[in-house]
Amino acid sequence: MKDIRVGLIGFGTVGSGLAQTLFEQNERLFRKVGARFVLSRVVDINLPKLPDQFAGTTLSRDVNDIFNDPDIDIVVELIGGLEPARTFLLEAISHKKHVVTANKALLSIHGKEIFEAAVKNNVEVGFEASVGGGIPVIKALKEGLVANRILSIMGIMNGTANYILTKMTDEDLPFEEALRTAQELGFAEADPTYDIEGIDTAHKLAISLSLAYGKRVRLEDIYREGIAKTSPLDIEFAGDLGYTIKLLAIAIRRGGLIEARIHPTMIPFDHILASVNGNFNAFHLMGDNSGSVFLYGQGAGMMPTASAVVGDLVDIARDIMAGTWRRVPLRSYKKDQIEDIHLLPMDDVVTNYYF
Repeated sequence: MKDIRVGLIGFGTVGSGLAQTLFEQNERLFRKVGARFVLSRVVDINLPKLPDQFAGTTLSRDVNDIFNDPDIDIVVELIGGLEPARTFLLEAISHKKHVVTANKALLSIHGKEIFEAAVKNNVEVGFEASVGGGIPVIKALKEGLVANRILSIMGIMNGTANYILTKMTDEDLPFEEALRTAQELGFAEADPTYDIEGIDTAHKLAISLSLAYGKRVRLEDIYREGIAKTSPLDIEFAGDLGYTIKLLAIAIRRGGLIEARIHPTMIPFDHILASVNGNFNAFHLMGDNSGSVFLYGQGAGMMPTASAVVGDLVDIARDIMAGTWRRVPLRSYKKDQIEDIHLLPMDDVVTNYYF
């Protein structure tokens, strides 16, 4: 019986959730894949010992123990940030190991380098958890909607910002108080800049754009405006007009150009995105054949993100068992079909504005 051996870098919130999922769902995954997942090694410089149920897993402080272990098939990176995550992924790929990551910032900035290295070394890159957490939006764009020209993407892609706006709307709280509540509940970081300024959302939109349109996207070309200046008065006026305010990521095909922007947006009460509240995420995709497709769920968190990571592990394991690689191109389009994207400048966007 074949074992699929996994090396895990980072045993934090998501890493421990992944380990727990592999432990609890081992029999079910075996029935689906025909092989058993074995968590062979964990590297974490801050962890004194692994929980008792992982007695068969080796804990190390040296990441090279994973790269140099010839029995490890897949390396999972769950430390976040740009470095050393970028170096670790490239090193794993150079050792001919498949990789899985939830690192949206890394892929939105260094994705081209990582994907090209993977193609050169004939390995897979799984990144479902990088955009929608537990929501399978990557698979929808790469596989489920391949028969479509994607006409538009609209998404509530950051649970922290959505939670803050929900509190402001439901309880008439000022921004600062809603943010403080989110931090107390663990929905917002001590430094919430990435969430409230739309940077996290921009990372996710950049990845979504590359999959939907087969284009390379420069993060700085996406117009971005956060929610820090949104006031209860704005929310009250929007409500009087029949709208709710959400931090929305928007991409619209405009002929040969793509319009891409992130900003607080007034959404009609009867639109499906208007009912997405709290720390939930949602994606509204419009295909020319499929019509409207709506995906909703937990966009972050320990177990939803671990669920998406395990989904990538299963996809790669099935390829290993079948002896085939990259049946689905890493960025949905074949390598020679990917080109630079041309975004419509924000100054040329024609839409309704609220003053």
